[in-house]
Amino acid sequence: MRDSLAQLIELLSLPDKVVDISHKGHESMTELAYQAAWARTYLRSYGVIENASRSVWAITSKYAKVDTVDGKVIVAEVVKLNAARRNSDTSDVPAPNSAKDNDTPEDNGVEAPDEVKEWRVRLTDILQNMNPYGFERLIQRVLRSCGFTEVKVTKASGDGGIDGTGKLRINGVFSFNVAFQCKRYKGSVGAPEVRDFRGSLNKGTEKAVLITTGTFTKAARQEAADQSKDQIDLIDGEELIDLIVQNRIGVSEEVTYRIDESFFLNI
Repeated sequence: MRDSLAQLIELLSLPDKVVDISHKGHESMTELAYQAAWARTYLRSYGVIENASRSVWAITSKYAKVDTVDGKVIVAEVVKLNAARRNSDTSDVPAPNSAKDNDTPEDNGVEAPDEVKEWRVRLTDILQNMNPYGFERLIQRVLRSCGFTEVKVTKASGDGGIDGTGKLRINGVFSFNVAFQCKRYKGSVGAPEVRDFRGSLNKGTEKAVLITTGTFTKAARQEAADQSKDQIDLIDGEELIDLIVQNRIGVSEEVTYRIDESFFLNI
């Protein structure tokens, strides 16, 4: 998902001031990521793309050789499809059959993409308001679940910005000494914070991870990836939530089903 946003930024030549705008009411997501999530939802509903696996999207064979699509047509058709579905579920409740320019996707009854569902907003709020030491212990647990060993949270003050250390073992053969820093931010982490973290690393550190509940600015990502310096791996709020969910840390899944009554009537 992160790679697709980077490609979108490059393709559209988006300036930093646009890329770095946080989505109102969703501090762990940029406005660009929010709009991209809804665009994928509409394109999938229309049959242009498919979700091959988690966070992996591909153009369907039907549209493999199509150069352009009309966004307004797609939105209008998806709204109609959703209106028809809602009418079949609750025939006594009227539903709109066309989209208006000032309508939000929620107004049009389109199911929210996973990235913007209410439970993610709630979890973001919980993470951003946790006790700071509790948050560091949570990160310790997340990293352990991701394959880190000997994960320790630094308790001493004046530790130079390093909140903890650990070892990451790859394929049971290679291991790396890792240092991490946690930033319980609402909003964006910038390039200066990345530089400060890099400056705090000692010679024994082979990998470094900077984790935030917010987002990283475009400049921060460029600074972290600068190949002339020690590179820093970044985990933003949305990626942190993904890791929490994948490892079932403090969350559990609820499955619901929508009944297609017309199927049973017409079979």
